[in-house]
Amino acid sequence: MANKLRLGIPKGSLQDATIALFKRAGWNIYADGRSYFPSIDDPEIECMLIRAQEMARYVDHGVLDAGLTGIDWVVESGLDLTSITSLTYSKQSRRKVRWVLAVPEESSFTKAEDLEGKIVATELVEVSKRYFASKGVNVKVEFSWGATEVKPLADAIVEVTETGSSLKANRLKIIDTIMESETHLIAGKNAVADPWKREKIDQIAMMLRGAIDAQSQVGLMLNVQRGNLDKVLAVLPALNSPTISELSNSDWVAVNTIVEERVARDVIPRLKAAQATGIVEYSLNKVVL
Repeated sequence: MANKLRLGIPKGSLQDATIALFKRAGWNIYADGRSYFPSIDDPEIECMLIRAQEMARYVDHGVLDAGLTGIDWVVESGLDLTSITSLTYSKQSRRKVRWVLAVPEESSFTKAEDLEGKIVATELVEVSKRYFASKGVNVKVEFSWGATEVKPLADAIVEVTETGSSLKANRLKIIDTIMESETHLIAGKNAVADPWKREKIDQIAMMLRGAIDAQSQVGLMLNVQRGNLDKVLAVLPALNSPTISELSNSDWVAVNTIVEERVARDVIPRLKAAQATGIVEYSLNKVVL
């Protein structure tokens, strides 16, 4: 039987962002909404849709060789799994999410210690219990299925947020951050020990990492006379040393480099002032270091 890697794709809020990330990395995943086994244009990979909260357990039991899930759910599970790489993306942004302790805006609670003897609702039960235990605060942590923002029977909640807007809309205030989290590509012990599977997982990790790194960067190409090359190079905040190529006119060279997208708007006018010509900014699919 041909080698096959069983890969878990997070079902739910991360699903679309994950499929889009794989597309940028070179794989097309097709999920029709009815099947838990989306197709992928790689005969060596078999995908399965699993809730992020359950991914660690499926990988640990060997149902899946590897999967993508938040490191928060790995910590919550208490399972000993290998993190191959971190991948900072979420459903709305390219930054880490936070699990926060929040209370009603009108309450007098301002810190965790104020919740002594109170009820806290959350999906992240074990992490929350450890958080309060570390502070010596006795609370009752209750499991909550989704929509934790609306739990009138709880005195406080521990909820995940990207921007805090949902909490604010539900008249809640954040009084502490319990942990930050981001997506990780995780693998089970047997898969890591299998040379073929480990190589395939590492390949996926490299391409996903490259796709994420490329999102915040752009390429720049330009031409410059040799006499002005040093002035141009002094402007460039290069990822590595720029590539300098000979042109048919020996008095001129071409320069190719990568910069952070956020600085390109400042760099390009300075390059023009340094006598660069034919400046082209272009987007990147992947940056593999």
